[in-house]
Amino acid sequence: MTTLSPFSGPVGVGFIGVGVISDTYLENLNSFPDVEVLILGDLDTERAASQAEKHGVPASGTAQDVLDHPGVQVVVNLTIPAVHAEISSAAIAAGKHVWTEKPLGLDRESTAALLKQADEAGLRVGCAPDTVLGAGVQTAKRAILDGIIGRPLFAQTSMQWQGPEVFHPNPAFLFAKGAGPLLDIGPYYFTTLVSLFGTVEKVAAMGLKAREEREILVGPNAGQTFPVEPPSTISVLTQFEGGQTGTSLVSFDSPLARQGVVEIHGTEGSLVVPDPNMFEGRIAYVRPFESFGEAPPEQEWIEIPQSGPVTGRGLGLLDMVRSIHEGRPHVASGAVGYHVLDIMLSAEESAASGEFVNVESSVDTVPVLPEGFDPLARTV
Repeated sequence: MTTLSPFSGPVGVGFIGVGVISDTYLENLNSFPDVEVLILGDLDTERAASQAEKHGVPASGTAQDVLDHPGVQVVVNLTIPAVHAEISSAAIAAGKHVWTEKPLGLDRESTAALLKQADEAGLRVGCAPDTVLGAGVQTAKRAILDGIIGRPLFAQTSMQWQGPEVFHPNPAFLFAKGAGPLLDIGPYYFTTLVSLFGTVEKVAAMGLKAREEREILVGPNAGQTFPVEPPSTISVLTQFEGGQTGTSLVSFDSPLARQGVVEIHGTEGSLVVPDPNMFEGRIAYVRPFESFGEAPPEQEWIEIPQSGPVTGRGLGLLDMVRSIHEGRPHVASGAVGYHVLDIMLSAEESAASGEFVNVESSVDTVPVLPEGFDPLARTV
């Protein structure tokens, strides 16, 4: 990659896409001294103007207005997944670094081309989820690196419930190709596992659909039905390059609601990691029994105080900006986003074929967030 120049003063940021999730991004980024949101762009320019007024952003307009803005150094891509790669590529062509919501893209070809384009241009790409930068996952990762559970052996994760049609007035897109529970929710869990264990070598998966059509249950379109394209429940086995294995369930078909389950089991203990869709939560571990009589005693949970930032969405962009300035890798990188996409697409292929699928991509060791990382400090 081309050597990147350090920034001088707050880094100019522009948004393309100002849907519901833009609120939390804007609230957080407007509180970070190292960045300055300059313009919001959207297909609906009235909505862009409304969000700009609401959050005190000085300008609004179209996506092209964002790309043409001379002060914008980083584009935040909050468009729909189907155009993530296209919009990010346009931003890179305009000479901007990119932070994009997950997934990085919907296919390997366009997302690999995007990363190649950025590398040749000497620009960075960051990809959500950035929950792995929160105090929860960062504390858990440091505990594992410190050897608190010995050598990590395997992981178990689970996210299951009855599905978004119980609250979302237009849920069809969440059951379309490129979504489903795997590509919608899976990035949180697989990004966490990749952050903790590194490269996944191969996967096996089984999927099912509870039904071919589902019904909207709330809002003005209640009673209408829509098709289900990808599996609405999928179980994934992962084999990591370091020898660890993982078992992961994501489901929109479960009457039992259970989410945020991430357990890491090692030779000297088992660790519970907070919900990877959150920036903080409980971190605790148990030790193995030394011996016992006829019945095992109740295991004692040892709590680990969390440390690190808990701000929320936008941390990944901030870390990327600071990493450019400091000349270090950033945590939620485009390479990690691509590898996670490759894992999930490989799982879909495995579920369709009934065979193990090799994951062709790999990642370098995902760095730990620097100690003392303070989002509210001015560093550039």
